[in-house]
Amino acid sequence: MAKTKFYGTGRRKKSIARVYLVPGTGNITINKRTIDDYFGLETLKVIVRQPLVATENVDKFDVLVNVHGGGYTGQAGAVRHGIARALVQADPEYRPLLKKAGFLTRDPRMKERKKYGLKAARRAPQFSKR
Repeated sequence: MAKTKFYGTGRRKKSIARVYLVPGTGNITINKRTIDDYFGLETLKVIVRQPLVATENVDKFDVLVNVHGGGYTGQAGAVRHGIARALVQADPEYRPLLKKAGFLTRDPRMKERKKYGLKAARRAPQFSKR
């Protein structure tokens, strides 16, 4: 570990997260706020910490994140993806473990576009006989 900062870009739906791992005590800062202030739901905090827990690095790195776009669920997924990528940059031996857990895979699911003649992507106008 010669470098002091490891970088990873995470994406999910419309969210993009720029993640920096710095050797530290385990603080997670998202958009200059703590993880507890930024994500209200406990499940989202668990999602963000998953790669660190899997590689047993919870208290070895401070995580600095800039994230924008999408909603809070998409942002949590993007942060998880970015942390996993940064961990692989920090130590390539984590790659098989993170790959098996599915943290390095970019979730390709996106919002489906609205089609003409419909009210939404698949929602048709209400049918009326008269």
